[in-house]
Amino acid sequence: MSQAPLILVDGSSYLYRAFHAMYKADLRNAQGFPTGAIRGVVAMLKRLEKDYPESPVAVIFDAKGKTFRDEIYSEYKAQRPPMPDDLREQVEPLHSIIRAMGLPLIIVEGVEADDVIGTYARQASDKGLPVVVSTGDKDMAQLVNEQVTLVNTMTETVMDIAGVEQKFGIAPELIIDFLALMGDKVDNIPGVPGVGEKTALALLQGLGGLDSIYSRLDEIASLDFRGSKSMAKKLEQHKDSAYLSYELATIKTDLELEQDVEQLQPGAVDKETLLSWFTELEFKTWIDELESGADGQVVQAEEIDKHYDCVLDEASLHAWVKKLKSAELFAFDTETTSLNYMQARVVGVSFAVEPGEAAYVPFAHSYVGAPEQLSEETVWAALKPVLEDASLAKLGQNLKYDRNVLLNHGIELQGIRHDTMLESYVLNSSAGRHDMDSLAERILGLKTIHFEDIAGKGVKQLTFDQIDLEQAAPYAAEDADITLRLHLKLYEALEKEPDLLALYEELERPLLEVLSRTERNGALLDSDQLRLQSQQHAARMQEIEAKVYELAGEEFNLASTKQLGAILFDKLGLPVIKKTKKGAPSTAEEVLQELALDYELPAQIMQFRALAKLKSTYTDKLPTLVDAEGRVHTSYHQAVTSTGRLSSSDPNLQNIPIKTEEGRRIRQAFIARPGYKIVAADYSQIELRIMAHLSADKGLCSAFEQGLDIHRATAAEVFDVALDEVSVEQRRNAKAINFGLIYGMSAFGLAKQLHISRVDAQLYIDTYFARYPGVADYMDNIKVKAAEQGWVETIKGRRLYLPEINARNGMRRQAAERLAINAPMQGSAADIIKLAMLEVDQWLQQSTVDANLIMQVHDELVLEVAETQLEEVKDKLCALMSSAIELSVPLLVEAGSGDNWDEAH
Repeated sequence: MSQAPLILVDGSSYLYRAFHAMYKADLRNAQGFPTGAIRGVVAMLKRLEKDYPESPVAVIFDAKGKTFRDEIYSEYKAQRPPMPDDLREQVEPLHSIIRAMGLPLIIVEGVEADDVIGTYARQASDKGLPVVVSTGDKDMAQLVNEQVTLVNTMTETVMDIAGVEQKFGIAPELIIDFLALMGDKVDNIPGVPGVGEKTALALLQGLGGLDSIYSRLDEIASLDFRGSKSMAKKLEQHKDSAYLSYELATIKTDLELEQDVEQLQPGAVDKETLLSWFTELEFKTWIDELESGADGQVVQAEEIDKHYDCVLDEASLHAWVKKLKSAELFAFDTETTSLNYMQARVVGVSFAVEPGEAAYVPFAHSYVGAPEQLSEETVWAALKPVLEDASLAKLGQNLKYDRNVLLNHGIELQGIRHDTMLESYVLNSSAGRHDMDSLAERILGLKTIHFEDIAGKGVKQLTFDQIDLEQAAPYAAEDADITLRLHLKLYEALEKEPDLLALYEELERPLLEVLSRTERNGALLDSDQLRLQSQQHAARMQEIEAKVYELAGEEFNLASTKQLGAILFDKLGLPVIKKTKKGAPSTAEEVLQELALDYELPAQIMQFRALAKLKSTYTDKLPTLVDAEGRVHTSYHQAVTSTGRLSSSDPNLQNIPIKTEEGRRIRQAFIARPGYKIVAADYSQIELRIMAHLSADKGLCSAFEQGLDIHRATAAEVFDVALDEVSVEQRRNAKAINFGLIYGMSAFGLAKQLHISRVDAQLYIDTYFARYPGVADYMDNIKVKAAEQGWVETIKGRRLYLPEINARNGMRRQAAERLAINAPMQGSAADIIKLAMLEVDQWLQQSTVDANLIMQVHDELVLEVAETQLEEVKDKLCALMSSAIELSVPLLVEAGSGDNWDEAH
């Protein structure tokens, strides 16, 4: 995801506001079709794109029909008039325009747009990502926190925590209580009769939230507001209404959504669709912008002559082979039957040798009426020598996939010289998506043929071998052509930046082949052990469920936060730790964690949740992903995270838990084959070591050079005790300080984590910086440097752009400053593990040692090694990893071995 804030647009709010703002003007086209609401919403979206040029923007609308709130209260929004006909007519065209702008458009049945926005805002907050919610709805103030800001484009106001307090007189966490007390006439939320804005504020400011008010009714009479003497009785009489209103006013933040927040990325702009709509609706200014590229999104496309061949005979095939052999560089792409690289079969290949000159060679299109094609044997006989010739330079888009798929046909792709996905990623990791369609739109100003355009969508989508060659050939040839044209632009940009060029040439590009080998090696799974774990989890979950019902005194749905909240807080009277945006006092994990220290029921609920997640995500799923040899093959992604870290999917190996016994048992199912052992080697405290290197702080560097336990050394400094007198708790607190500060943690965050006062937390931080002044200087200097140049960089020169570093809004600017401090460490750690992978892979390829690299997880490399060579490999592995880069402090690598991953870690 981009380091700029995610923009969540309340489309339904904008729609009504734009309609009413333009109502008097009664804007229509020549045919009398109303256009005012569309014009207003699109204008606001364009304004957001201008104000936040680096940010992904997602637009959320209400779904048609009733929501869960109507089930709770049949009178909810009952007073609202039906949507005016003039407005209803504009909805579908507006949705089409938004999609054509490349913006994700999200509509979820059964809930309101507010709930979808709330859930995405919560997801982003949990990941430490900044969010801007664009809305005019006052209810949204409940979502504001350190990461979430509101912006109103019509009034040009921005509202952070201080802004909420200034506008409403209360903190964001009391907004729901505020609405519950005074109600909402627009949404027909009843509230408490006789309680208006002033009374609600007096109650909240004097006594706290709703629960606190109802536990202190006898204190209300002493408050200084009109009617305070009789208010306690009113509140008592209307308690049910108050809590019903609280539930209705609460924005959900825990929906199960199809897309994760990090998937809300812009797509390609559909210029033709936009032109069609803008022409029909007579939006002349925007037509001119599109045609001129003045909107900043559409690059003026370079017009070139195109000649695409569909190769169906041997003479044409050999003519193209001759072109490939004489070309300095050619683009190459495969068309396949599946995205699963272990199962996919190639049905045709495409090439480009010059811009506009490309060809598609099909050999396995099998639809009824398909023309006669060359046989697979004939095509591979001609192409295998070319593809395996390392002296012939190849170019592609995500060539790791093509390399993997060709191995299914016994062909090892060599001579990989360039990859446009990686070129784009190195130039600016957070500029947007790095897929070919997005790059073509962003770099070349071209709308490409999308796969869905020729294959269809959903369950009826065709595989490539079923697509008519009249459609398949131009699509496939265009892929190769566009890839070549992208390379010419991207590589030219890289050549102007020597450090970035070196990063691409020496690290990212060669890593492609290392990752391909690692993916195909795969990891051996003991599927029977995982199935047994699933059965044990299911049995244990039944036991916990029974225990929960016994403790609760009744049966309820453990997955329902509403029912759980009613049991914990209404029935059992457990203390409310935190108010959330759900509809009841929070039952979030951190709340249950705190309650679990004193109460058995929340402790049991936490166990149930943890087991349910492990079961569904790992023990149930992993056995379904193994191949015929029992090995599981992940996909590593080089061009997803903004910091340079690798991510993985299908399965995601990065998130397999390690801190719990159940999580470690999953790692026990990653095993070595007979005669082999698993070896795991990882860097010790690498980000803190990078901080020592970057800051050159004498105290920090000295601790690492002496081989001290860095957390114990920090505790000794911060708490002013001898090294051998540091307590377990002091070391734990020092660890939180060490890692917290490199992530830009504030005193508020540290206080929350350590369960201490903010004053004490600030004292710890001040003492830390007094003992390690070089760290404080580094943090100050990097923020200044980032503000001056707009980016920070890693040890290897990887740039991490910070578009919000000079934002006028304090919250957004501070979030960017935290990234400026942490990104060089995260990014440098990513660079170092990649350098280590290159060194280790080179050794494995050149030596006779019987070992394979099978996984990369965070700062760890995992190998499968012959037992007879175990010690040799461990020693060499540690030596290679610790010398991957030279820092001013030692790089410590720890390696272990065992029959499974858990034993080795």
